[in-house]
Amino acid sequence: MTRHRLIENIRNKKSILCIGLDTDVQKIPKHLLDYDDPVFEFNKQIIEATHDLCVAVKPNIAFYECLGISGWNSLSKTMKIIPDTIFTIADAKRGDIGNTSAMYAKTFFEIYDFDAVTVAPYMGFDSVEPFLRYENKWTILLALTSNPGSADFQFLDSAGQSLFEHVIRKSIEWKSSGNLMYVIGATKASMLNDIRKIIPDHFLLVPGVGAQGGTVAEVCRYGMNKDFGLLINASRSILYASSGKDFALRAREEALKLVEEMKPFFQT
Repeated sequence: MTRHRLIENIRNKKSILCIGLDTDVQKIPKHLLDYDDPVFEFNKQIIEATHDLCVAVKPNIAFYECLGISGWNSLSKTMKIIPDTIFTIADAKRGDIGNTSAMYAKTFFEIYDFDAVTVAPYMGFDSVEPFLRYENKWTILLALTSNPGSADFQFLDSAGQSLFEHVIRKSIEWKSSGNLMYVIGATKASMLNDIRKIIPDHFLLVPGVGAQGGTVAEVCRYGMNKDFGLLINASRSILYASSGKDFALRAREEALKLVEEMKPFFQT
């Protein structure tokens, strides 16, 4: 998906909501276990209930690959029913030596046709470059994450700046850096002002809203730019709003609450 089309979709929906499909077969409503493919059925009903509210969906690959072949099949079937107006993110957190990364890029960009994939930058440019080769595909670099352990490394001093800042500054020097987006956790929302001074125009994928405690208002206030520039992700708070047969309806209600919180930040 092109940047222009993503921005148009955001403008039309007045939404920057990304729904994370962290579909855990142990948590989905029990009645779905009667289906041949419970994971796909859950995803299908969530997508049907929320497709007009979200601009992106983000399957967390770990929840599919742990199921073996059946999980990959569920993922493939899910990808085929996502409307082409919705930006698709493979939350895979890949990143390895160049020839291995090239295979990861082929998997998610060619075989499964995702618009974007999350990538860990620890191994440097040659581990990220194979993802950046793809036109109109996006590499979402882990920068400042929302988990408690982020403090172990991401805030270490690196030549007078935090390591995560060093990662961002270095990455924008790379060839095709215009194809980069960045993961910035919602629980660090107050730091978005400083981050925007480094990358004023890039899109940010912001997890941590909802179950992890981040707020939409803070993220929008500090992180939104002239092209909106944000994809705010919510997963558990939407997916598991109900464990009953009304799960899709309740998921829609939770998604709508977040979209309503976003609307004041859109110019009319």
